[in-house]
Amino acid sequence: MNILLGVTGSIAAYKAADLARRFVRRGWNVKVVMTRAATRFVGEWTFRSLSRNPVYVEMFPENGDWRPDHISLGEWPDVFLIAPCTANVIAKLAHGLADDLLTCTALAVTAPVIVAPAMNDRMWAHPATQANVVLLTSRGVSFVDVGTGDLACGYQAQGRLADLDAIENKVITMAKGETDE
Repeated sequence: MNILLGVTGSIAAYKAADLARRFVRRGWNVKVVMTRAATRFVGEWTFRSLSRNPVYVEMFPENGDWRPDHISLGEWPDVFLIAPCTANVIAKLAHGLADDLLTCTALAVTAPVIVAPAMNDRMWAHPATQANVVLLTSRGVSFVDVGTGDLACGYQAQGRLADLDAIENKVITMAKGETDE
């Protein structure tokens, strides 16, 4: 199975490295596309080593193929998982904004999309974020419920990245063609 793992600029980005490792252990082929902000939390080489594939960050790489990465990446996976996914990227996805490689790829992807949000509890509860989640869900995007516990801001609240087992199980379910209903 081909898994495209999108990683956004959240402190929870380090947990995405464990997801990549888990998927590779299952024998799945994993490619990682990161936002520039995500690289501030976890380096490209971490994902390159764990996935055993190149990592994609730049919209216009110096040594790119003739075919744009967002198109080839969009056609490649069986499942596109974005974990962690920030409020900013959720908003971009909901409104079709494509200003980096990850969001351009999301517009071009033909596979099922799973989003695992991670953010401060106030950001998660904000009406704009909740409206964006409803909009994306109505378009067929599947969400993994946020967790409750210690947040990077020091609060204990809802908004943390879901348990990795729950995310992995959602990917397995979606790969089998099952839906959330």
